[in-house]
Amino acid sequence: MIYLQQILSLINHSLKIINLMTTGKSITEDQLDLMHIIEKDGKASQRAISQNSGFSIGKVNYCVKALIDIGFIKIHNFNNSNNKLNYTYILTPKGIQEKTAITKQFIIKKKQEYDKLKSYINK
Repeated sequence: MIYLQQILSLINHSLKIINLMTTGKSITEDQLDLMHIIEKDGKASQRAISQNSGFSIGKVNYCVKALIDIGFIKIHNFNNSNNKLNYTYILTPKGIQEKTAITKQFIIKKKQEYDKLKSYINK
């Protein structure tokens, strides 16, 4: 497992966009990262997500809106409050399914890239 994490970190920058076969839409790696963060802590504010991810607040906001637009996350507002701190981000069943599928595709792709790089080194 550690080996796989090292593979992913070595060549993470090479994959810019992951195509979603089932929806015909695409999301970025950044959006995928945000989906993982939101799944772990849906109550985190965009500011906290920004701090945890290293993305600017604007980028987090942009990605969250895009994920809402394609139906991968939704916002739940506690007590119908105007206070933005009472918002919670929730992965939809569609979002969970797609995140899992994308993550599997991502790992397969990275493993293939690693194997290819390893073959070059071993020649």
